[in-house]
Amino acid sequence: MIAIVDYGMGNLMSVQKALEKLGAKTTLTNNSETISKSKKLILPGVGAFGDAVKGLKAHNLENPIRDFIKSNKPFLGICLGLHILFEESEESPDVKGLGILKGKVAKFRTNLKVPHMGWNSIKIMKKSPILKNIDNGSYVYFVHSYYVEPRDKKTILTLTNYDTDFASMIWKDNIFACQFHPEKSQKVGLKILENFISL
Repeated sequence: MIAIVDYGMGNLMSVQKALEKLGAKTTLTNNSETISKSKKLILPGVGAFGDAVKGLKAHNLENPIRDFIKSNKPFLGICLGLHILFEESEESPDVKGLGILKGKVAKFRTNLKVPHMGWNSIKIMKKSPILKNIDNGSYVYFVHSYYVEPRDKKTILTLTNYDTDFASMIWKDNIFACQFHPEKSQKVGLKILENFISL
């Protein structure tokens, strides 16, 4: 069973539909017991950093997520679900993230259009089971105005360029997370989700 954390931030249904299309059994939940019993956990999210943290706190989900990650079972963060793993964000300076990964979330400073929206390519930095049979330079779908700056550069799994190189995927131990939306990234995105299912 793959649990998808429901903490009041959008995009849950499209993630669930993509997983079920691939044959995975899923549940949308904000129940800590369901989270701890699940084999894998996905934290999706669209919206503002501060609202997301508030949503997690309102459902008492911060510690269940931390405990799940400590249990070494596969975890996938998507978009805002990647941001929340870090310590802080320029989007909501007074709000602390989960701090599971060291570093911050920064705003794009560019003359290009923000949000960075649409298809862009990923440069694969190292081999990873979640990128099995994914080609270097594959295109995926983005919608974001902020990106993560991990303190430990070794956790960067893929880079994407939008006037600057930014971390589009992170991998540390059992933590996988992506800035793009695999559920909207057609064949490539579905393959990444399939790889996560089979971890």
